[in-house]
Amino acid sequence: MDDKLTIKGIDFSSRLWVGTGKYRDFEETAKAVEASGADVVTVAVRRVNIIDRKSENLLDHIDPKKYKILPNTAGCYSVEDALRYSRLAREAGISDLIKLEVIGDEKTLFPDVIGLLEATEILAKEGFVVFPYTNDDPITAKRLVDAGAAAVMPLGAPIGSGLGIRNPYNIKIILETVDLPVIVDAGVGTASDATVAMELGCDAVLINTAIAGAKDPIAMAEAMNYAVRAGRLSYRAGRIEKKLYATASSPIEGLL
Repeated sequence: MDDKLTIKGIDFSSRLWVGTGKYRDFEETAKAVEASGADVVTVAVRRVNIIDRKSENLLDHIDPKKYKILPNTAGCYSVEDALRYSRLAREAGISDLIKLEVIGDEKTLFPDVIGLLEATEILAKEGFVVFPYTNDDPITAKRLVDAGAAAVMPLGAPIGSGLGIRNPYNIKIILETVDLPVIVDAGVGTASDATVAMELGCDAVLINTAIAGAKDPIAMAEAMNYAVRAGRLSYRAGRIEKKLYATASSPIEGLL
């Protein structure tokens, strides 16, 4: 399918992006990433050792030459922390890409929108390719575009909840509001959730907990691979119009 995703001149071969937290070990992480078919792998700079290359770390198992490593600022509750860890990742030679999280509440893990906008603007001016994790508010999405984001990443539901796309209507409005790629981040629980996100017209889906927390993470990673591809193909094919009453599957004109 000739349907390449390109962001800021970077080509992405898969519309499924995966996280690396919550797995039992690095070996399981690597197998799940491979099964997912993803080429973007996001890593929490604060929680996983990717900066000190002298000791074993995730990059010993996830080849940066094969995958695009997307550092993220998970666990950062202030603009200052988010900026610090973004810069650390770049200085360590990991990437100019950054999945930006500025968390506003410990219980819900909802983003601090004001802090997110500030950090996005600062990092974009410093040359980062910023992918901000945000709520599903179209106005915030528009302001993130103005701040210099490379894409917007609205949540489908709270992080790790597995509730699926709780407000597809807001996601659709975001898709109509911004001219940047829209990547659903957080809330996917199973393969059908990923398909729904793609059928709405989203450009990609980022998934971690739904894969890592599954009874069989490797199988779920493969399922998500198929789900994202099917959802994208279905979106491009164009669904039939919804109707209140039945329509015969076979033509009835000319029947005696």
